[in-house]
Amino acid sequence: MNDTVRVTIWNEYRHEREDERYAAVYPMGIHGAIAEGLAAFPELATTAATLDEPEHGLTEERLAATDVLIWWGHKAHAEVADAVIDRVYRRVLDGMGLIVLHSGHFSKIFKRLMGTSCDLKWRVGADGERLWVVAPGHPIVEGIGEFIQLEAEEMYGEHFDVPPPEQLVFVSWFDGGEVFRSGCCYTRGAGKIFYFRPGHESFPTFHNPKIRRVIGNAAKWAAPTSGPRRTFGRSEPVGPAAT
Repeated sequence: MNDTVRVTIWNEYRHEREDERYAAVYPMGIHGAIAEGLAAFPELATTAATLDEPEHGLTEERLAATDVLIWWGHKAHAEVADAVIDRVYRRVLDGMGLIVLHSGHFSKIFKRLMGTSCDLKWRVGADGERLWVVAPGHPIVEGIGEFIQLEAEEMYGEHFDVPPPEQLVFVSWFDGGEVFRSGCCYTRGAGKIFYFRPGHESFPTFHNPKIRRVIGNAAKWAAPTSGPRRTFGRSEPVGPAAT
């Protein structure tokens, strides 16, 4: 691939259109706020897609032109067509990166890739959240420091019903005393997956410079790398090993 990482930001885009409280926080939509943050990364070329577009904006052509897909959804997970999820699933296995944000833990695509319920504890309030970096050498936390402090967020608490992360990058602590595995890295097939917890629609989390930095770093980390293409099935001999 070339040096440009093609990023598609997928947003349900219901809360911001249907409720003025959320529109006031995200007047350009959550996808618009994320795209604004990613503009600081010259190597990232972003486009957006939303639930109510034909095929949810995720046509075969769009996905073929996507290196990393960022996913935010909340109240309309069930409305995402299974055929589109099948399409996204195949692309992830084939090497497309996937970044799942906040309530996207209950999305069809994340649950399918994890193979678990992806359930958790939650509380809608205004808890302070401190996201501790627990993998300081990981590229996703480049430029972040020891932790990210958010003044108010929705609480997610353990137990988080996902497979053990291949790499745990963040652990959150909330004012109520709960903890949560907030930055989880996985691979499925040739694709890299990052789940990142913050981002409730009622809080300006996606305007936070450090949150934007994490998402941009994650997009670069999740991008496909060059190498031999995975092949399966019956194979002809390639010849004897060199002597």
